[in-house]
This record gives sequence, C-alpha cells and structure tokens, in this order.
Amino acid sequence: MATFTIPPTSLATLTDKTILITGGSSGIGLATAELLLSLSPTNNIVILDQQPIPPSSPLTAPQNAHRTHFHACNITSWPEQRAGFAAAITRFGRIDAVFVNAGISEYGGQFFRDELEGKRGGLNKFRQLKEPDRRTLDIDLRAAGDTVKLAIYWMRKTVVGIDGKKGGRGSIVMTASLAGYLASAGAPVYSAAKHGIVGLMRALKNDLAKLNIAISVVAPAITLTPIISKPGLHNNTDPAEWAASMTKIGVPINKVESVALAVAHLVNIGMQANGQGLLVQGDRMVEVERGIAKTREIWMGREMLDLFRGGREAPLFENKL
Repeated sequence: MATFTIPPTSLATLTDKTILITGGSSGIGLATAELLLSLSPTNNIVILDQQPIPPSSPLTAPQNAHRTHFHACNITSWPEQRAGFAAAITRFGRIDAVFVNAGISEYGGQFFRDELEGKRGGLNKFRQLKEPDRRTLDIDLRAAGDTVKLAIYWMRKTVVGIDGKKGGRGSIVMTASLAGYLASAGAPVYSAAKHGIVGLMRALKNDLAKLNIAISVVAPAITLTPIISKPGLHNNTDPAEWAASMTKIGVPINKVESVALAVAHLVNIGMQANGQGLLVQGDRMVEVERGIAKTREIWMGREMLDLFRGGREAPLFENKL
C-alpha cells in the first residue's frame, strides 16, 4: 500500500473537540496536544500526566487557560485516572476524543538478567529468583486498558453532553508501536505490551462501532522523544545527535510532529478511522490493518480461512451491548 503524509491543511475541520491525552506533558503526547490546540480556538485539551506541562508550551499560555486543563495523574492508579476523567467532564462537560498515549520503553532485562533474593543456608539450598518487574506491562498495557475503559464510559454518557450539546462521534486513538507489529528482539516485554494494544483495538472495533465510537492505533517506529535520552540508553548521547547518526546509516527516525499529525488525522476522519492502524516511519505513514486483512489467505491458507469464516457468526461470546 502507498505511503502518505498528512498536510496540516487537511485538519481544518477538526474543531469543537475536547480531547484528553495521557502522557501529554512530553514527546508525542505534548506534540499532539499542541497541534490540536493550534487547529481551532474551539478545541479543549486535557492532559493527564505525572509531570507538569513545560512552561514554554502554548498549552500554559494565559490566553489558552480557558481551554486547557492539566491533571496530575499516576496512570497506573485507577482512582487517579478516574479522577482525571471526572475533572475533564467537570471542566468542559464532555469528552470527544481520547489519546491513550502514556507509556515507557523496555525496563531492565526481565528474561535474561536474573536477580536473586534471600540467603542460602539451612533449608534454603538455593537463593530464590526475585519476582520480575512488571512496570512496562502495567503502564503500557494494563493502564492503557483502564484509559480505554474510562473513555468508553464517558463517551457513552456524552454523545449528548451534560450541557445538552450534540457531540456526534467519539474517537479513541491508542499509541502502539512498530514493535506492536514487528517485535523487537531487544524489547520483549515492550513488544508484547504493544501487540496487546493492537489486539485490544481489533477486539473492540466492531462493538464500539455500534456505539458510534471509533478506535484506532498509531504505530510509530523510532521517534525522537525524551525516551531516547533515558539514562543508560544509547550511551547517554544527545538525542538529536543520536538520531542524526542513525539517519546517516539508514535508520528512519520520526519527528514527534509527524506522529501528532497521524493522531489528529485519525480523530478528524471520525468513524472512518475505526479499526485503522497507522504505521509511521521516517515521517511517512501507511494504514496496515486493511492490508493485513486482505492477505489472510496468504498467511492462514485457504482451508483455514474458510473454516474461520464458516464459524465466524457462531455465538461464542455473549454480546454485552
């Protein structure tokens, strides 16, 4: 399928939206928030993040104070996320779109770096293997699922908002990753979590369509964000210098602004975005979910595909709607 870019002029119709963004104080989340704010004076932005918005951001400018809201939030805490959504509703009366973006990269070597605990001796012939650190899964998948749950809850209530204003459609965009489609051998837990994000979108898209809510994913390849400057990563080199060196040897690097354009595009096209997966690489993008669906016969084989289609309508799971 052909790659494309999103001209900012195509987003002129993205107006009158209240958009909640998790992890919106830096990187892709911040770039998306600033873009959405700039597109229309009638857009409202809500940021849920542990870190405050940088004072240099237009989000903090006095002239934008009436249409921005920051809520300090540990995304792994259900009560804190719930309170963040409630604050958004209290402030603006509705939520039209949610960008499920908060996340971290691989943390530690969970499968090949072993930590032991306890003392050897007596009945303890061996020291015991320490429980793995699950923060990558907790943030990138479990907490993201909580955000989606809260988004669906409030969008179902505010298709017609508390203020009586008709809202049309809801939109949920989740940050996956190239690693959610092509796993990275150096980041097994991160890759598994991002595969989970893609799977969650696929599992929800049909039911959410009945609720007039579109769900989609944006899947960036390597992007120039603060994650690159994580201590110990890339030998602590300057992120821009590291990105430039990677570009010279052929590694495609995204600007955060390109990923922000992809997110805004998915929100802007409404229900047409439902089930889409936009892969962003080298500041260009391609919709991959449609291509994957069209090639099922290649990777499943005709016999298995026919078997799948024959049983697809069977009531295996109770319809919850």
